[in-house]
Amino acid sequence: QVQLVESGGGLVQAGGSLRLSCVASGSTFSISGVGWYRQGPGKQRELVAAITSGGSKNYADSVKGRFIISRDNAKKTVYLQMNSLKPEDAADYYCNLRFWNGHTWTDYWGQGTQVTVSS
Repeated sequence: QVQLVESGGGLVQAGGSLRLSCVASGSTFSISGVGWYRQGPGKQRELVAAITSGGSKNYADSVKGRFIISRDNAKKTVYLQMNSLKPEDAADYYCNLRFWNGHTWTDYWGQGTQVTVSS
């Protein structure tokens, strides 16, 4: 079983920066894809950024050039550096780990961390 614990959310002014962290338990982190999703009020959850076990990265168009995802397999941690934050970035941010066991994909989710951006 995998548990994901996020931290780093908070209140920031527009134009500011935050770094989110997500620490995973278990032994599958290094061989799993991990990513960050967000869900704003009244909106569907959307992918923000993801990084594969091999280090390939994918970003939502809305955050390209502003957000950076990275991972530290030794620490079982994935980070999301968020720069030049905008009010529209405000949301609950969720860490995701996707594991392939040879037969099926399994998704694990953190509890979420709130990001508030004041204009």
